[in-house]
Amino acid sequence: MAFFSTSERLEIGNVPFVSNNAKPTRSEALEYYRRVAASAGLAIHYFEEVLKVEQGNIHAVVTSKQVYHARHIIIATGFYGIPYLLNVKGEELPKVTHYYKDPHFYAFQKVLVVGANNSAVDAALETWRKGAEVTMVIRNETIGRRVKYWVKPDMENRIKENSIQAYFSSSVVEIREQEVDIQTPNGLITIENDWVIAATGYQPDLSFLSKIGIELSADGIRKPYYDPDTHETNIKGIYLAGVICGGMDTHSLFIENSREHAGKIVGHIIVQ
Repeated sequence: MAFFSTSERLEIGNVPFVSNNAKPTRSEALEYYRRVAASAGLAIHYFEEVLKVEQGNIHAVVTSKQVYHARHIIIATGFYGIPYLLNVKGEELPKVTHYYKDPHFYAFQKVLVVGANNSAVDAALETWRKGAEVTMVIRNETIGRRVKYWVKPDMENRIKENSIQAYFSSSVVEIREQEVDIQTPNGLITIENDWVIAATGYQPDLSFLSKIGIELSADGIRKPYYDPDTHETNIKGIYLAGVICGGMDTHSLFIENSREHAGKIVGHIIVQ
């Protein structure tokens, strides 16, 4: 499988960036994005939080480091801003994380993964393959229906052969330094544990949009207002792109059906 852009070709001498996997891995995707950013000369400012946007003919974007001025702003903050908490005793311990990154960090240790969708399944499989002793706690009777179709059989087979212990229809009751209590259909159990990966999902930071002045729907979805033809919000010059457009309905948009957002936004900007 090859995936590249025109600028990517120029940078690496017309040789496509190739993946031997059915789907690009996280590291391959990041490598691709890095090359695109380098070849396009994108100015990326890391570890800089946007604190507020002051509206005007030229908007002022106030960050934790400086102030930028722009006529047009595109907000593409996704929905990983705020994790859903377990709300159990011990969740505040350093051993608990809602943001899984490197599987090697957990090698040869006892890992509990909470959740049943893509993030949880990826964390369970990847840490297990690096030598971790993995246990999963899943509140429903099966793994999530949205788990990637090419990963689902792998996960199911690991559970079936007991390589990964999964407790279905179960929940975490308490987390301690070296143990976790789990409520299962057969009663309360306690397991030894070094790390907890709480892959329980996320919600978008809609308060940030509201603070800027972007209107949100009054229902539970709290969908931000934008023109579907241009993706401009109720504030002139401020646009939305990606899954943030769905508000709390975080599964209505994803990479495949939000690619068109950029074209609509740029098309509207260049004709002004």
